Amino acid sequence: MVVADVDAARRALEQALGAGEVLSDPLSLRLYARDASMVEGGCALVVFPRSTEDVAACVRIAAEHGLPVVPRGSGTGLAGGSTPLGDALVVTTTKMTRILEIRPEDRLAWVEPGVPNLDLANALRPHGSTFAPDPSSQQTSSIGGNVSTNAGGPHCLAYGVTSNHVLALDVVLPDGSVERLGSEAPEAPGYDLRSVVVGSEGTLGIVAAVCVRLTPLPAAVRTSLFDFETVEDCAATVTDIIASGVVPAAVEMMDQGIVVAAERFAHAGYPIDAAAILIVEVDGTGASVEAQSRVVEAAARANRVRHVRVAADEAERALIWKGRKSAFGAVAQIAPHYHLHDCVVPRTKLVEVLSGVYEIAARHELVVTNVFHAGDGNLHPLLSFDRREPGTLERVLAASEEIVRLCVDAGGALSGEHGIGLEKRDFMPLVFSAEDLSAQACVRAAFDPEGRMNPSKVLPDGARCGDFAAARGDDAARVAAELPEGAWI
Repeated sequence: MVVADVDAARRALEQALGAGEVLSDPLSLRLYARDASMVEGGCALVVFPRSTEDVAACVRIAAEHGLPVVPRGSGTGLAGGSTPLGDALVVTTTKMTRILEIRPEDRLAWVEPGVPNLDLANALRPHGSTFAPDPSSQQTSSIGGNVSTNAGGPHCLAYGVTSNHVLALDVVLPDGSVERLGSEAPEAPGYDLRSVVVGSEGTLGIVAAVCVRLTPLPAAVRTSLFDFETVEDCAATVTDIIASGVVPAAVEMMDQGIVVAAERFAHAGYPIDAAAILIVEVDGTGASVEAQSRVVEAAARANRVRHVRVAADEAERALIWKGRKSAFGAVAQIAPHYHLHDCVVPRTKLVEVLSGVYEIAARHELVVTNVFHAGDGNLHPLLSFDRREPGTLERVLAASEEIVRLCVDAGGALSGEHGIGLEKRDFMPLVFSAEDLSAQACVRAAFDPEGRMNPSKVLPDGARCGDFAAARGDDAARVAAELPEGAWI
């Protein structure tokens, strides 16, 4: 392993990119030492490439001077995935914002990783299409970041997450070479390495261009808001809707605490006296929307819905969604800080798990609000707090761990869209065996034998490729033994 030489790396990067694209002053390093999670790290240099060639140059220079590399998009990640550690080079793609081409006839577009999600959706609208993944942070989150965490959003219930909408990727590998993974064709030959990279959180390389699949805009859309006297009735409605055979475009649930905060912020007309509300959107042809809406409303009425509000036009629809997509920002009215997880649980366990979340928060004397993608059981419990109060952060972290374990015990998963990063890496053994983790380490080592790409993320300490090989037999063990020194996590 090359000993890190930060000064030499800075000079080489300034020569390759220009001095204005390389930051090394203390304030800048502090600003880029974290993402939107609670984890703060440290870095040596921050760079802003403008092209694939620039990214490749940054990676090669980092390798030559012994610096680990941390890819970063808009910094909206909530799991510490782009939080750098030590003498890291942070490669920030926010200046790579070109939409390279839109080909409606092929239903695809090529974009650079720094393009904001909403900007892409707006650019596609005149072509009668959209990019279906729509995370709540879509105004600022980048396509590269969406690829990194395999982001979802409210409409992933019907349309799927990012991996369902990416055809190909141009990836700068840890040695500075550039490879195209996947293809514009529906099915690329060979191993599906595109799917390996989507959701890998920058641990295998840096995405420099993305070929996205275009989704036609629906002919008709209906957005409805239902409010309930109890959380249980609201959650039961979700289960009944899906059980009926209807899969809406989106099913979002918000409890009273977050409804009040969102209403004060967005003025969306939410009923703040309701225990919980449900936002349900159905789309398709006019006839199918009518039919699905009748089924959805019947399920709500069977569970004692108080009121049914149907958006009369696009303006009202946008207002209803503004409240939902402003929820994370709106919690600042409750306390200056928040912490959340995005565990996924079976829909039939929603009531049970939500009850457990409220109990955990109460026992730790914390305020919790819940807003989540109810249709696919993707919970987002938010613990609001002031970290300046002594002992509060410790209580938050203890409660968070209990919530994660509660979700896993209910048959759930660690993440639906935010990724693992630093915050959840040590929970990985809750759902993966040692052999599972070693297999993942082998994949990582195949791309990055020196462990330089976004180190210490996703896989917990001790997840080593050699352990998996030994478990699979002598031949595999010999293969692992031939890997370069350091080819493990």
